[in-house]
Amino acid sequence: MRLRRPGGNGATEVCRRPAARELSLLADALRAETIGGGLLLGAVAVALVLANTGAHNWYAGLQHFAFGPAALLLHMSLESWAADGLLAIFFFVAGLELKRELVAGEMRRATAAAVPVAAAIGGMVLPSLIYLAINLGRPTVTGWAIPSASDLALALAVLAVTGRFLPAALRAFLLTLVVVEDIGAIIVIAVAYTGSIRVIPLVCAGLLLVMFWLLQRIRLTFWWLTVPLALVIWALVHAAAVHATVAGVALGLLIPVRASDGEQAPAERLEHLIRPLSAGLAVPAFALLSAGITVSGDTLRTVVTGPIGLGVLAGLVVGKPAGVFGSAYLTARFTRAHLSAGLDWADILAVAVLSGIGFTVSLLISDLAFGPYSAAAGVAKMAVLVASVLASAFACALLLARNKHYRRLRIDETAA
Repeated sequence: MRLRRPGGNGATEVCRRPAARELSLLADALRAETIGGGLLLGAVAVALVLANTGAHNWYAGLQHFAFGPAALLLHMSLESWAADGLLAIFFFVAGLELKRELVAGEMRRATAAAVPVAAAIGGMVLPSLIYLAINLGRPTVTGWAIPSASDLALALAVLAVTGRFLPAALRAFLLTLVVVEDIGAIIVIAVAYTGSIRVIPLVCAGLLLVMFWLLQRIRLTFWWLTVPLALVIWALVHAAAVHATVAGVALGLLIPVRASDGEQAPAERLEHLIRPLSAGLAVPAFALLSAGITVSGDTLRTVVTGPIGLGVLAGLVVGKPAGVFGSAYLTARFTRAHLSAGLDWADILAVAVLSGIGFTVSLLISDLAFGPYSAAAGVAKMAVLVASVLASAFACALLLARNKHYRRLRIDETAA
């Protein structure tokens, strides 16, 4: 099924063909995150091997190894440093991406942003509702947000491997969808998984964020000034008992997107500089320290029969595609927004299934919901892994079929 080409009725193209500059940014993102996807998979494999062999005790000791100044509330285990510290880099990049989309990208017009944003919201709400329905009345209901987020690195890796001939606009749709979901996940973490907040550190962090914004406005952005300031803001947010990744998103959203005096835009420059660090170090290191789950017959049986596992599996494999595709279609059907010429709803369905790959943020929320090293968190993480494998397999089949379709079109165009 295909929506008609926008005509003269004022309809807006959603996921129009990106301009050359946007394509350049998109290509950079795909290169870095595709490599990061491979590193992420490698880190998961190493973690599973370490957790299920004779190196288990050594691996557990590595996870629990604690260091840092206790006086600053920063004496944490290595796993906590990865979750609170390294993932802040990942969410800083997500903040930069969202700011760019809001100011200069697909979401700069409300009508153009409607479909991918609605798809992201539907892709968060429906999986959470499915998990709640399965776990209602049980203590495990606290994990309701686990299936709400997608993993950008793995999704882009699958798309790059299977979709050489797919339209660039589809990749733009996926980027917008997952970035909005990541920001939504951060809001959920800040609201639902934060305990008693310490007001003074939080106020201090807010004041320093204002200072950071002012420095960006006047282009006083020397690294020796802004990097220490960002680290202090991160430490204050952590001291306030708010998950420190919130600081990463906040800082990313404050970076200017528009260039001045012919220079490269600050957000573009920072994204180009930091993205390899995020995709190549921060996310794989977090996966290495968080994905080491003891695999056994009992664990797998619990995943497919217990409420936590069923909630996560159904949320990611069924709820994600239905929520993303259904929300996108209804928004396009009842608003003036349309898909661009050359995109079919079959393409959006393939991306919707692909969004069922939930990993980095889902693992993080598993620990926040049930506590690190708990049996419930282990079951939730195993369910995330199984669901991600299933979603990847289903999405690969659909994407390969769509890629074949577009390859055939390309050959016909060349022959003509």
